[in-house]
Amino acid sequence: MPFFIRSSATTLAASYVLLGILALILFALPLSYAWRAAENDTRLQILAEDSERLAAVFQRRGPAGLEAFINERVGLQIAGERILLLTDASMRPLAGNVPGWPAGVPAEPGGYTTPIELDHHPTMVTLVRTDLPGGYKLLVGRDVARLTPVTRRFWLGLAVAIAVLLVAGVVGAILIRRALLSRIHSIRQTVSAIMQGELSHRLPTGSSSDELNTLSRTINRMLEQIEQLVHGVANVSNAIAHDLRTPLTELRSRLEELSLTRPPPSEAFAEIDAAVADVDRVISIFNALLRLAEIDTGMRRSGFMDVDLVDLCARAVEFYVPAAEIRDINLTFKDESGNLHASGDKLLLAQAVNNLIDNALKYTPPGGTVTVSTVRPQTGTAGIVVADSGPGMTAAQRGRATERFFRGDASRGTPGVGLGLSLVDAVARLQGGSLEFADQQPGLRAIINFPATGS
Repeated sequence: MPFFIRSSATTLAASYVLLGILALILFALPLSYAWRAAENDTRLQILAEDSERLAAVFQRRGPAGLEAFINERVGLQIAGERILLLTDASMRPLAGNVPGWPAGVPAEPGGYTTPIELDHHPTMVTLVRTDLPGGYKLLVGRDVARLTPVTRRFWLGLAVAIAVLLVAGVVGAILIRRALLSRIHSIRQTVSAIMQGELSHRLPTGSSSDELNTLSRTINRMLEQIEQLVHGVANVSNAIAHDLRTPLTELRSRLEELSLTRPPPSEAFAEIDAAVADVDRVISIFNALLRLAEIDTGMRRSGFMDVDLVDLCARAVEFYVPAAEIRDINLTFKDESGNLHASGDKLLLAQAVNNLIDNALKYTPPGGTVTVSTVRPQTGTAGIVVADSGPGMTAAQRGRATERFFRGDASRGTPGVGLGLSLVDAVARLQGGSLEFADQQPGLRAIINFPATGS
C-alpha cells in the first residue's frame, strides 16, 4: 500500500483528480451566482406583474373590490406561496395573509430582496411595494427560503459529481499504474540485462507513437550506437595489439642484436634506421587513431566553412600526378557538377580525398587509370568519386573496408596499417554523409556522398 501511495502514476492521477475537482468548483461558483441572480430577477419580474394586475383591479373596482380579490386569492393559493397585504393610508391591514405591515420594508415603492420581520422572525424575501391612489399601500412578496430545496439539490448534484470524479480518479490511477509498471518492468529487465553485458538487448516498443514508445526508440538507437562503440573499442584494442606487436617485436630484436653483436658502425646505423622506421610506423598508427577519435567526437564541426569541392579535388589530383606518372598510371580529374560547394572542414575533406587517391594509386597496376570526379547525384547533395582499374574488392571485403585495421588480400605486402578508409568514412559521417563502394569491373569506385550548399 505505501508503494501504491508513492507511485508516480498514483500521484499523477491524484493531481489530475484534484485539478478536476478544483475546476468543477470554480465552474460551479459563478454558475451558482448567475443562477441566483437570474432567479431573483425572475421573481421580481413575476411579483411586479402580480402587483400591476392588482393595481389594475384597484383602478376598476376600487379599494373594496381589491380587498375582496386579495382575500379570494389568499384562500385559493398554497400556504406561504405569496405574501399579500393591502393597507390603508394609516397602515391598517385591509386584506392579505400578513397580520400587519412588516418591519424592514423599504419606505420607497419598488422591488427589493431584503430581510423583513415576519411573525417576529427575520425572513429574507423578494417583494414589490406599490403605493395606490388614496394613500393605500400594496405589498406583494415571496419567501426566498421556499427555493432552498432547489439550491440544496444543486449543491448535492455538485457533491455527487465530485464523488464520481474521485471514484473515476482512483480507478484511473490503478489502471494507469498497472500500465506504467508493466512498461517499466520490461524496461528494467532490459536495462538489467545490458548492465550484465548483454548489449544486444533492446527496449520493447509498440506500434503507437506515444511518449514512452518514442523514448524507447530513442534509447534503442542510443544502445545500438553504444554497442557499436563497445565492439569498435574491442576490435580496435585487438587490432592495435596485433599491429603494434610486429613492429615493436622487430624493434626489440634489432636493438637486442645490436647490443649483443656490436656490429661495425655501417651495419649498426642501418639497423638504427630500420628501428626508426618501426618507431615511425607505430607513431603513424597512434596519430591516425587520435585523428579518428577527434573526428568521432564531432569537435571539428565548430570549424566548418564553405568549401569549393571542385577546386579541392583538382588540387589533390595535381598533387598526386607526379607520383602517378612514376608508376605509369593515368590520373585525371573530371568535374561533372558544374559548381559544387559544401559546408565542412576543408583540411579533413582534403585528407579524405588524398587517402582515396593514395589507395587507388597503391592498388592500380602500371598502365592503369585513376579518375577523380565531382558529381551531383541529386539536388542538395554532393559527391566525390574516385575510380581505379585495379583488382577491386569482393562484396564481403567492401562491407568491411571501413573497419579499422582491416586489410584485404590485395593489400598484402603493401605499406599501410588499414586506417585510411576508416578515416575517410569518419570524415563522411562528420559531414552528415556516407562512404560507399561499387564494383568498377575492373577496379573499384569509392563514392563520398554528403549534403551540398549553394547552387
